[in-house]
Amino acid sequence: MKLLEGKTALITGASKGIGRKIAEKFAAHGANVAFTYLSSVEKGQALEQELQSFGTQVKGYRSDASKFDEAEKLINDIIADFGTLHIVVNNAGITKDGLLMRMTEAQWDEVMDVNLKSIFNVTKAASKIMMKNRNGVFINMSSVVGVQGNAGQANYAASKAGIIGFSKSIAKELGSRNIRTNVVAPGFIKTEMTEVLDPKVVEGWAQAIPLKRGGETEDVANCCVFLASDMASYITGQVIPVDGGML
Repeated sequence: MKLLEGKTALITGASKGIGRKIAEKFAAHGANVAFTYLSSVEKGQALEQELQSFGTQVKGYRSDASKFDEAEKLINDIIADFGTLHIVVNNAGITKDGLLMRMTEAQWDEVMDVNLKSIFNVTKAASKIMMKNRNGVFINMSSVVGVQGNAGQANYAASKAGIIGFSKSIAKELGSRNIRTNVVAPGFIKTEMTEVLDPKVVEGWAQAIPLKRGGETEDVANCCVFLASDMASYITGQVIPVDGGML
């Protein structure tokens, strides 16, 4: 059963990792997929070709959602190309880790701009379309770190906690227009970033998780498919951990 047949979705930061898997799963479930990439141009172009095999409309956009004007242009371009927009997955994010005493203002600002301000920018632009349609779904990617904090990630944790507060507020503001807003909070998910870590470090983390393993990008993508679909039509303002029991 295709849960997103006929829907049009935007996934930001989809050239690799969790975002890429979300784009794949959405297309497999019948969604037309618009996605963004920034630095990973070749991966973005490759994803566009790959997703076309699912038989839905697909287009990648090189766009920096942390810039207000670019986010506005992105949404306008998607409406011009696809005709409408039903689902937004705000997934784009970065890390600039370091202890507070060594963290620079630039490291703080960059993480806040990409992780949090981009969600404001895209949500503000896309909500205009959804309010007009009286229908829509926002899925915002946070982290277990945004709930419980993590030493050496004060900037990242603050940005991810901000996403939760923002999303809960937007859920209350837009709910009367039949627009749902939820948060996904992944735990330790195996991606290209974790593949370069010392296997002993990874195993140590896994043993601290009740399910005794790291998650797959597919685990997060499956949660997003559910939240985007009509199966979750009465769920809004919630934080869904995909973390093997860490929280």
